[in-house]
Amino acid sequence: MTTAELLAQDPVWLIAVKALIVFIICVIATLLAVWTERRVLAKMQLRTGPNRVGKFGLLQSLADGVKLALKEDIIPAAADKIVFILAPIIATSMCFMAFAVIPMTGEVSIFGQQTALQLTDLPVGVLYILAVTSIGVYGVVLAGWSSGSTYPLLGGLRSSAQVVSYEIAMGLSLVAVFIYAGSMSTSDIVGSQHDNIWNAIVLFPSFVIYVISMVGETNRAPFDLAEAEGELVGGFHTEYSSLKFALFFLAEYVNIIAVSALATTLFLGGYHALPGLGFTESWLGGWFTLVWFFAKVIFFFFIFMWLRATLPRLRYDQFMKFGWKVLIPVSLIWILIVATLRVLQQEGASRVAIISFAAGIVILVMAASSLLDRNKQKARAPKAEGEAPDFPIPSLPQVQSINVSGEK
Repeated sequence: MTTAELLAQDPVWLIAVKALIVFIICVIATLLAVWTERRVLAKMQLRTGPNRVGKFGLLQSLADGVKLALKEDIIPAAADKIVFILAPIIATSMCFMAFAVIPMTGEVSIFGQQTALQLTDLPVGVLYILAVTSIGVYGVVLAGWSSGSTYPLLGGLRSSAQVVSYEIAMGLSLVAVFIYAGSMSTSDIVGSQHDNIWNAIVLFPSFVIYVISMVGETNRAPFDLAEAEGELVGGFHTEYSSLKFALFFLAEYVNIIAVSALATTLFLGGYHALPGLGFTESWLGGWFTLVWFFAKVIFFFFIFMWLRATLPRLRYDQFMKFGWKVLIPVSLIWILIVATLRVLQQEGASRVAIISFAAGIVILVMAASSLLDRNKQKARAPKAEGEAPDFPIPSLPQVQSINVSGEK
């Protein structure tokens, strides 16, 4: 029985129970993610991290959440109150909705009913996730606009441009997955990787592009330009306080978990075990597959923490240039290569022909890369004395000399 047929038999009460389970998992995972990030960053930067509230500081995230909820809620006089209140609700709700089509387990039993920990299985499930995560950015943009302040408005504009740029690269990186799996359904894509090589290996360029794009999509360091403290104070949520600020904080981490779960589903075999450990999938009545799923999600979350601890924030022009001039062209070229290889495979071409085509592409890419490096080295070569540099330098202000008597 396929996953879609299994989910079609779910009664309404079971769907509600699964929705509650997913919500609880996301909230608890957020609390643990905040604590884990603070502890891991502290270790990487030779600090202590939270270690007072609860054993090893485990209750620190819960204490911070209670503190934020009990703080005074301030709405600026110049703010559009309705939009100001709706913005964090939009940002948070869209992140939770993304989990509706993500398969977290295989077939399990819930109160005697055989099902899977997935609310529904849409034929275009991946497109649904991209759609709801894109709507989530409206919360950020509206928060910046409705605050009635300059810095939040600039942060909202930056975030909209950032999401548009990297959403394109993210969508293009998934086209190769659709071509290879022959479906846009999340459960079908997971099933296509079972007993096969993971897409992260077969479609490695798509995997790299997606990982970079998901960091840019979630406004995380080194791409956290929408909330750059040194430039925009706090960015789009500068004027927010109390529970509404906590909702933005929750939305950020749930969004990180959502894109990590999507990466797990599309590139790392989803809830299936590591190669050679498939016998563990039947443990605990199938619930052990949830452990494999979140082990892979934690791997991606560690990448987020690692980047935040080691890389400085990019300049805005560097960030946009990288998205439009590097990621998108590379994605388009890679789609053409994958489509050609897929057609050759379906037409029954010999393995020698397919390998020869792939080797030819690799050689062309290496040749183009060497030419680009050579041109860059020529451009960086020291110029003759007195020759103007390539980049513009503003003219120095003319300072008039003043003698001791005060005359010019």
